[in-house]
Amino acid sequence: MNVTRRGFLKVSLGSIVAGSAGATLRPSEAHADPPKVLYTKQTTSICPYCGVGCGMIVYTRDGKVVNLEGDPDHPINQGSLCSKGLSVYQIADNPYRLKKVRYRAAGSDKWEEKSWDWAIHEIAKRVKDTRDRTFIEKNKDGFVVNRTEAIAALGGAALDNEECYVVDKLNRAMGLVYIEQQARL
Repeated sequence: MNVTRRGFLKVSLGSIVAGSAGATLRPSEAHADPPKVLYTKQTTSICPYCGVGCGMIVYTRDGKVVNLEGDPDHPINQGSLCSKGLSVYQIADNPYRLKKVRYRAAGSDKWEEKSWDWAIHEIAKRVKDTRDRTFIEKNKDGFVVNRTEAIAALGGAALDNEECYVVDKLNRAMGLVYIEQQARL
């Protein structure tokens, strides 16, 4: 079949005209939903999953997370997030997320809901009781050691240097010997 350029353009134009018969050639109105980050509060945060410490921007409206993205100004990830970092949204927006303190007493098979005030007081009380019961002032050679070996602390890698410093000072003030950071593990 011998098709010329002029013949091809005639057939193509004829097809377009025939196909658009009855169609209006007026410009149509464009419809776009408003951006989901409109009227939101932006907060920078750090991804909680691994020790890299990628920066995120969290957008909230009326106390609810509406969007999450990588922070382009963050020196570590420069705006990119891995699949786990992108899924942090599901932590905040999840119907199965526990929002109240759940406590199960020793030997019990039932969970109870408790207040945050009760939980914080209970944790502090148990830490103090354990420290007081197991505190060692002097070792077997008579040297002052002022420590407890019954409590260990594991810090999170998402903490910055200043937060790690304060947490470490608290741990050492309580006499803890076993102190580790998740970033090293």
